[in-house]
Amino acid sequence: MGKMEAAGGLAVTTGVDVNAAVDRLKADDVPARVAAKDATLWGPEAEAEAAIRLGWVDTFVQSKELVEPLAKLRADFAEQGIDHIALAGMGGSSLAPEVISRTLDLGISILDTTDPGQIVAELGEASLRRTAVVVSSKSGSTVETDSQRRAFEAAFKGVGVEDSAKRFVFVTDPGSALEKLANEQGSHLFLADANVGGRYSALTAFGLVPTALAGADVAELIEQAEEFATTIQSEGDNPALVLGAVIAAKPTITIADDGTGVVGLGDWAEQLIAESLGKDGKGTLPVVLEGPAAAGAGGADRVYATVGGSSTGLPTGSALAMPDVVVNGPLGAQFLAWELATAYAGYLIGIDPFNQPNVTESKENTNRILADGLPEERPHAVDGAVEIYGSHADTVAGALGEVLTNADREDAYIAVLAYLDRIDDAAVAGLRAELAERTGAPVTWGWGPRFLHSTGQFHKGGRQTGVFVQLTGEVGEDLVIPGRDYTFAGLQAAQAAGDRQALESRERPLVRFHLTDRKHGINQLLHAVRELS
Repeated sequence: MGKMEAAGGLAVTTGVDVNAAVDRLKADDVPARVAAKDATLWGPEAEAEAAIRLGWVDTFVQSKELVEPLAKLRADFAEQGIDHIALAGMGGSSLAPEVISRTLDLGISILDTTDPGQIVAELGEASLRRTAVVVSSKSGSTVETDSQRRAFEAAFKGVGVEDSAKRFVFVTDPGSALEKLANEQGSHLFLADANVGGRYSALTAFGLVPTALAGADVAELIEQAEEFATTIQSEGDNPALVLGAVIAAKPTITIADDGTGVVGLGDWAEQLIAESLGKDGKGTLPVVLEGPAAAGAGGADRVYATVGGSSTGLPTGSALAMPDVVVNGPLGAQFLAWELATAYAGYLIGIDPFNQPNVTESKENTNRILADGLPEERPHAVDGAVEIYGSHADTVAGALGEVLTNADREDAYIAVLAYLDRIDDAAVAGLRAELAERTGAPVTWGWGPRFLHSTGQFHKGGRQTGVFVQLTGEVGEDLVIPGRDYTFAGLQAAQAAGDRQALESRERPLVRFHLTDRKHGINQLLHAVRELS
């Protein structure tokens, strides 16, 4: 396939010619400067932010202090019959725990949604009585996380759980409103490394607290990262350096699990890459694939990467297309390698990898809509169980055809943004692969509102060539948010509308399909896309 660089328990093998980029990184002494936490590395405009965002380079040292208290708290919960962990968090607070949970089969319930159906499903009396809730937010004020905390608090009281404050474990930065609340009500509290941004926080309390409480051996993850950290300044094989050059090599990187032991790393890497590199009108677009055989993996405009836990990449005898880069090694090493690589890619592209200048835009739109009410919108057409907005077509198939036509231009990509229940409505995610089979453009998928904390930055701040499909749906059972004058359905609708406004202000093509009946609407969408040539 190409050259392999292996060190610190992780191997990167690639056929992409990145020798010039690697030589530049070495000549500019970038690895040593990252290891030294040199905040000047990405230029004067990035220096202030970088100065308080480089703790991830060695945060695993501080994280060792978490191991013993987490083991004690897990044992205390077990004595009380608490054996299930629900995580209320968004973006960097949920994506790393999700990878760890899926890889180690921990069964954590990840609540990074405002869809009322998905939240109601977690509030049944039988499960509540054996559940502890980890509430994770750097700022302590994330609207989705705060709303979920309020819902759980009311639900615990509703089923008569005594001293429900002790069912909550708060993970936050020092000085946040969540720290204050934890101290006031006597909830468990773990403070994270304040010098680590959310998307780089996999090996801090944000990644380790919920997973340790669910049974993960987080000491092993820390050891894996510590071993890989010895390679940062290596003059010999330096896997992260090669991976960084690969990420910066082309406009898009597609990522798939290779089936050898690491599950779902692409979803975490998607946020890391998109939010770090998608700004200033440029950057690398990450696309998470369903598997190694998924549609849209390869192309002249993209690098195709597979990720796994073995040292050999794709399983022996695999008939799948050969990827451009194979990244294999244990999960702790993977986290640090991709963080380093993203910082290196930012240097090569000329981007500050630590700020997120466009993330707040949709949030501000959402807050305004919650205060003023939803904008009045009428569908252009209704086709069965689907209302069509932002299209000239009268059928779902016709509107999807318009999407493909709009994407038939240089550097375009398609983003499907689904404000639905990613558990009960999971089948609709098949739309990504179906569209990818019918276009030469990259096609990315995002569940709302979680993508607002990841690819949402790229869509607003990266290259302005996106073609957008937004999916919304009628709600069956809504849920009140205690202490707020809106419900979860109202919040979800406001987030979708706020995001539409942010994208439409950039004059990007956007078609919205509103499902008046979710099950039938999803079937319609999938049937319609399969009709297209």
